[in-house]
Amino acid sequence: MPKSTLETDRIRLQRFSRRDNTTYDEAARASLHELNQWLPWARLDYEHGDTTAFIRESMQAWKEDRAWDYSIRLKDDPDRHVGSVSLWTVSKLGKIAEFGYWVRTDEHSKGICTEAVDRLLEEAFNSLGYHKVTLRIAVGNHASDRVAEKLGFTREGVLREELLIRGNWIDHSLWSLLDREFRAIRRGEMRGSR
Repeated sequence: MPKSTLETDRIRLQRFSRRDNTTYDEAARASLHELNQWLPWARLDYEHGDTTAFIRESMQAWKEDRAWDYSIRLKDDPDRHVGSVSLWTVSKLGKIAEFGYWVRTDEHSKGICTEAVDRLLEEAFNSLGYHKVTLRIAVGNHASDRVAEKLGFTREGVLREELLIRGNWIDHSLWSLLDREFRAIRRGEMRGSR
């Protein structure tokens, strides 16, 4: 099981609790118009009950050791939810995990999502022993593609009609990063080559 709190110099990833209800709800509502085209849960008629259900399910998933959702918080503004990053096991035998992430619209292009995903990758590969991490990104979601590219993921191809969103079947790009690739990138960072 991953740690309940992960940090970098700038951000804190923390396991959800009931007290996150208000801050998550505000962040989700502030970003619905953009997230609506990419994520099934981000409906324009999103309600506070959706937030309550998500947090309840997230807390239960932690208890059952099947998925781990984190609230992304800036250390200098710890009471504001700026996004979410999640990890779940796709294959125990293959040691494969999948990540999902989003950052509120008014915090885009600040490197927050890349930093959060990078910190969770460190946990996945170093502490949890995963061999491979995958991402499924809706085709056309260029901001999420940039996060994958910056972190060294390889785009493997397109999963056709992968997810039904607002009555439309949406293709998704499949991205992956192997543990040895992650370690090679980290060695490169230490030499200043990234």
